Amino acid sequence: MKKYTPLLSLLIFVSCIANTSAKGVYQSQAAFLNQAFAGDIPKVSLIWLTGDIRKTTTQILQHKPSRLRIRYWARATRSAWVLEEIGKERPITIGIVINEGRIEHLRVLAFRESRGDEVRHDFFTRQFSQAKLKPDLQLSNNIDGISGATLSVRALDKLARLALYLDQQRQSKN
Repeated sequence: MKKYTPLLSLLIFVSCIANTSAKGVYQSQAAFLNQAFAGDIPKVSLIWLTGDIRKTTTQILQHKPSRLRIRYWARATRSAWVLEEIGKERPITIGIVINEGRIEHLRVLAFRESRGDEVRHDFFTRQFSQAKLKPDLQLSNNIDGISGATLSVRALDKLARLALYLDQQRQSKN
């Protein structure tokens, strides 16, 4: 048994490193907003999650929202949203830019799970480009899953649909 101890220790060490490697902050909220609005960030606005908006938000997220209001930044037909949703156990923070009712850009800003961070890569997030919200609250684009990242994929899908829905509500009030 003694001769296997160094090997066992090495395996445990590598496993611990692998489990923490998926976590990371990939872009700050400020950098995301600077990019979305070419350095001229509009004033923050709020949308209150009350009445029908709260009901539809609950339907999209498949749970009650944890907040009463959501912040966003908007100028004309363009809006930017920084939203969070639990993947498996921890929140995933994403930034979404919507222009004329379609997703222009989606980016994972922070990923806190131990695995499933493949959703942060361009090959995955590009699938959301130009997606709009259908009347049944689903995306117009088919989003392919990633084996081993199912819950992270679902979280991003929910947040993309939520941002599109909230942008529709924002636009209808203007």
